[in-house]
Parts: sequence; structure tokens; C-alpha cells
Amino acid sequence: MVYFQRAILKHTKMSHKNDRVQVRIEPELKQAAETIFSQLGITSGEAIRMFYAQVKMRGGIPFEIVIPNQDTLSAMEEAEQSNDLEKFDSFKDLRKKLGV
Repeated sequence: MVYFQRAILKHTKMSHKNDRVQVRIEPELKQAAETIFSQLGITSGEAIRMFYAQVKMRGGIPFEIVIPNQDTLSAMEEAEQSNDLEKFDSFKDLRKKLGV
């Protein structure tokens, strides 16, 4: 997957870049995403170019966007309000707790 992403980056870097995209975004969301981009070794600009390249290649948004049904919404609300649920810092911690 990283190779595929780098191939997209290589292609987009070679293109002439003369259009600008500006967007307002919540600071917390921006910081969280940029932390992940940094871990991946890419800039936010490169990530946005990859997103646009994927939209073009796939002919649509490159991930599924769905409106949760009422059962899912109810379960999410119940989980958020519940004090009985154990919280985990990572998937690894959850697996350890489950013994798998």
C-alpha cells in the first residue's frame, strides 16, 4: 500500500500545480491528522493530493460513506453514555484483556 501511495505522490509531484484549495478545519482534527501524516512520512499537502488522485482514479470518494441506521446510532449513544464500559488505550491492550 505504501508503494502504491508513493507512486501516486510521484505522479502528482510531476504535475503542474497551479490551483489552490483552501478549507477551514477544526484545530484538533488538523493536529491529529498531521501527526499521522508525519508518522507516514508525508505532508498534509501530499495527503490531500493523494486523496484527489484516488477520487479521480476511482471515480468517487475512496472510502465508504454511510449514514448509520437507528440501531447503530442507539448503540453508539449507549456506549458513549455508559460508565460500565472498560476503555482501552490500544487494540493490543484490548486483545491482551481478551486473552487473544
